[in-house]
Amino acid sequence: MSQTGLMRTGDVPTVCVAHGAGSCRRVRQWELLELVGSGSLAEVFRARPAGASSAHYAVKMLRPCWQDDPHAIGLLQREALVGQCVSHPHLIPILASHATESPRFLVMPWLDGESLGARLAAGRRFGLSESLWIARQAAEALGALHGAGWMHGDVTPGNIQISPTGHATLLDLNFARRGDEFGSAADRPILGTCGYLAPEFFTSALRPDPRSDLYSLGAVLFEMLSGRRIHAAETLSQWVVEHRRGEQPDFAKLAPEVPRDVARLVRQMTANDPLRRPQTARELVERLVSLEIAHFSQRG
Repeated sequence: MSQTGLMRTGDVPTVCVAHGAGSCRRVRQWELLELVGSGSLAEVFRARPAGASSAHYAVKMLRPCWQDDPHAIGLLQREALVGQCVSHPHLIPILASHATESPRFLVMPWLDGESLGARLAAGRRFGLSESLWIARQAAEALGALHGAGWMHGDVTPGNIQISPTGHATLLDLNFARRGDEFGSAADRPILGTCGYLAPEFFTSALRPDPRSDLYSLGAVLFEMLSGRRIHAAETLSQWVVEHRRGEQPDFAKLAPEVPRDVARLVRQMTANDPLRRPQTARELVERLVSLEIAHFSQRG
């Protein structure tokens, strides 16, 4: 690891670097052992409390260039707020936060396994039962968020962590918002991954609401069952054009082996009109549970 400068708040060191065997970076009371993820705003490290022998924690830290940016700070603070006030077995908890001064970071439990996105990128195909199980777990997490008045805003395969035993955890809460935070489409900032966002985020006079998260989860389920994304667009402008055309790929042709009742739910979850989707996460969970029971033995 390359040497870094010593950052201080008064005379208290906040970041230091040790060298040699077992070197690590120290951030306040946390030792950062290895970089495990990197995004445009933040980096995620496997970590442990200083002096501890086990590393069962993850520290998400704003990149140095974003440490004093109001927008980035706001997103980190939002994630801390939501993760500390909404608790569910399938939702990532925020154990601690240090977001009021530099270095700004969050502390989360370490989750074994890999993201659903990584599995899909590696060409993994998912059987019917497993796909329904993963989608139902994510829907339960959304139900907890929605019940507390929040939307997730960025449900994607990359934000669903799958443990070795199949436990799914919904990650990344920094785009979570309340319904009354959305203005008109003209002045609405587009936050999230455009390949999974519902059309009302940018093509409709309707405001996004919890049903927008259900659309995104439907796009994830579509991808698990068919092996391809619901739309091929790679840029926001292409995505907007495809949505304005109102065209949906024919799921039945892409995944002819999927039973009709499952295909019907996928089509409803990804309907352009929110009124055609399941209206609540609770309703969606109930339907997914019914389908899990009906098709439990189908693992192809």
